[in-house]
Amino acid sequence: MFRGANAINLDAKGRLAIPTKYRQPLLDDCNGQLVCTADTQQCCLLLYPLPEWEEIELKLSKFSSTIPAERRLQRLLLGYATEGEMDKSGRFLLSSPLRERANLNKEIMLVGQLNKLEIWDADIWARQVEADMDIEREGNFELTERLQDFSL
Repeated sequence: MFRGANAINLDAKGRLAIPTKYRQPLLDDCNGQLVCTADTQQCCLLLYPLPEWEEIELKLSKFSSTIPAERRLQRLLLGYATEGEMDKSGRFLLSSPLRERANLNKEIMLVGQLNKLEIWDADIWARQVEADMDIEREGNFELTERLQDFSL
């Protein structure tokens, strides 16, 4: 399970250093094989361990190519999907199209989301968190049944 937000710098080649707390579990679980794709809802990337991504692909394979919404989601998620492997230094290369899609500059945030990691430009992440906090403070949102039953 991935949790927490980590400030990281991309190097000149577009590589991010996976935090050390995640490296060994990723090596144990998937030999460092990862898949990165674009988030279709927000301006960030999604980084999955290969076994988690394979579950997503299985779901996508059941979509119809004749239904525009399903084909669009397949096109975006699979079209941007880039498989790679952590190198010996625990770095993962983000392709140029992925970096451009998420407007990534040197300073990024790697954010744990249980079975995946989100990759955000640091400035965009800060704005997103502030917007999310504003919505929470104002209370102008619809509570789903799951949210109504959630407590800390």
